[in-house]
Parts: sequence; structure tokens; C-alpha cells
Amino acid sequence: MGSEPVSIAVPPPGPELDALLQGIPDTPAVFVLHAAAGRPYLSRTALLGRRVRRLLKSQERFRAALNLRGVVNRLDYWPTVTRLESSLTFYTLAKQHFPEDYLRLCKIKMPVFLRLFTANEFPRTQITTRIGGRGLSYGPFRTRASAESFEQAALDLFQLRRCQEDLDPDPGHPGCIYGEMGQCMRPCQEVVSSGEYATEVDRFVDFVETKGRSLSETVERMRDRHSADLEFEEAARQHKRLEKIQAVWKLPSELAETAVSGVAVLKCNQPAHVLLLFLVDGCWQEPVHFQVEPNAGNPVSLDRRLKEMVENMRPKPRTSGERQEHIAILARWFYSSWCDGAWLPFSSLGALSYRKLVNKIRDAVPSE
Repeated sequence: MGSEPVSIAVPPPGPELDALLQGIPDTPAVFVLHAAAGRPYLSRTALLGRRVRRLLKSQERFRAALNLRGVVNRLDYWPTVTRLESSLTFYTLAKQHFPEDYLRLCKIKMPVFLRLFTANEFPRTQITTRIGGRGLSYGPFRTRASAESFEQAALDLFQLRRCQEDLDPDPGHPGCIYGEMGQCMRPCQEVVSSGEYATEVDRFVDFVETKGRSLSETVERMRDRHSADLEFEEAARQHKRLEKIQAVWKLPSELAETAVSGVAVLKCNQPAHVLLLFLVDGCWQEPVHFQVEPNAGNPVSLDRRLKEMVENMRPKPRTSGERQEHIAILARWFYSSWCDGAWLPFSSLGALSYRKLVNKIRDAVPSE
């Protein structure tokens, strides 16, 4: 969670409670109302003081659908500045207090991925909301439609099977239209061996992991060679193939990666600070309140301090279920109309561009 909690003892109903309620600030926050018995009340709000007063004021002075006056004995709240910070704080608290129901409370909708399933001897792709396990996972996509468009465009460049059945190859298998058109290696009819099919699978994995470079660079060399040999018709054919490859990579959503990693740069409620939320291999790490201006006794440059901080970071291991939930929180924030921060992706912590990170931090700090 991004900020330290503020804990307030709630007195019994009376003048003392009314005076306490008036002193609670109207600030965005995630809060928990604790009772002597039973489960706590967890919520988030843009106006903390107003919300708590609605819940704890007397029925005679303020009518509310839910009234907890006389039940609550403690208020804990976490001030937040951005929607992503609020979402992660709420998620952490919901998982702590409601371990069996936190996904419903957080309203987490799992995003879609393109997965390569390798359980069968002849792997296939599928659009799914589940990640983890063996095989390639690529995403998250903005919508299922965008994921399906990318899958179809990518498969058009290879000869992987598109059927969803668990194959039991047989020469008498009827096959499908893709095999007839030369867009499938027809493993169902034993036209190729498992080793030959695995080679095509490896080419597809390299294509996705390198964002098309493994194939486009080969096609570019072939085009240039044919052009140098004055074989212009073949050079034109290879150029059209190159354009088709490049068109595939205009389809993925902005967050789509084989291993989602990056850092969210957010505004902070501390002066001259930013909140840095690192997502490493799909897992949120502990938030960092980073001071933009160095201390007078430690005049170290901004990029050097960032590098030292990252080098000392020890990413926490997570389960595949947690990774899926963490990526879902990122996707909901990033693809929303209320995204209120900057996102800088990277393939690994060692590949982080400090120059780009410094620029995003400068943009996040309000000018004096």
C-alpha cells in the first residue's frame, strides 16, 4: 500500500463522537471501520470525512441506508492520490479481511491473453483469461476482439493448427479447410512428425517474443537479395509479405507482452515526491515514495539514485493466480478513461531506461 494508515479510536455515541467526525478530512482514501464483533466495513471514497459522517451520524440528524453508529470502535484509513494507488490499497485490504470474497469486492475482471497450450503433442493457440502453466502467454489485450484479431493475423504467417481438439493423428482424419489452403501442417493426418511441427511452434514463439523481428529481418534480407539480383517480381512478393508481418504488430494492445513488467509513475501526497509502483513479471512490488530533489548532504543525480534503488530491489515471488490478479488491476487502470499516471514498460529491471523514467518523474511533479 502506498501510504501509512491513520488509525482513530471511535468513542461511543455522544458529543465526543460528533466532534471527532467533524475533524476527519475530506480527502480521497480507502478506509476500514472496525467493530468489536463481526467483520469490518471496507470501502473507498473521494471524500472521506463526508462518507464517514454519513455512516456514523445519528439517524435523527442524518439518514443513511447503512448506519454503523454505536457499532464501530476504530477507523483506519489510507489517504490516496491516484486511482491506481486506491485500487491496489483496496485490493490488499480486501484480500486481508475477506480472503474468500475479495475478487468480488474488488470487481476484478480478468483480461484476455493469447496462450500457446503445450499439453498436447501438437500445441495450439487459444484466447483465454487464464495465465500460468507451461507455454507462451501474451497479453493483456484491451478486448477479446483485439486478441482474436491478433491471433488470426499471426497464425496466417505460420502453419500451426487452428482446431481445438486434442489430436490423435490418423491418416484417415478428414482434415480441415486450413490444411487444404496450405495454412496448416496437417498433423491430424500425420503429414508431419511431432518434431517438424515443434520447429514451426518454435518459430511462432520467437515471432511473438521478438515482436516480429525474427521473421521480418529474414524477409527483409530475402527481399534485398532478390532486388540486388534484379528479381523484382520475387522482391515485390517478399515486400508484400513484410508489410503483412508489420501489420500484425499494429494490432496488439499497448500492454501486451510475454512477461508484463513496468513502473507506474504517480503523483504523491508528499511534497517533491512521486509514488513509484513497480510491476515485475506481472507482480506488484512494495510502493516506493521517491524524493525528486536530493538532500542537501547527498547531492546525487536523479538517475543515479534511481539506479541504486532498482539495484537494491528484491522482487517478491508470486503464484500464477496472484500474477493474474495483479495484471488485471494494471489493465483496468491503464485501459480506462480515468488513467491518472504514466506507465513505463520494460522487459526486465536491468533493461529499465532511466532517462525515460526521469522524464516521466519530472512530468509527475507539479511545477512550483
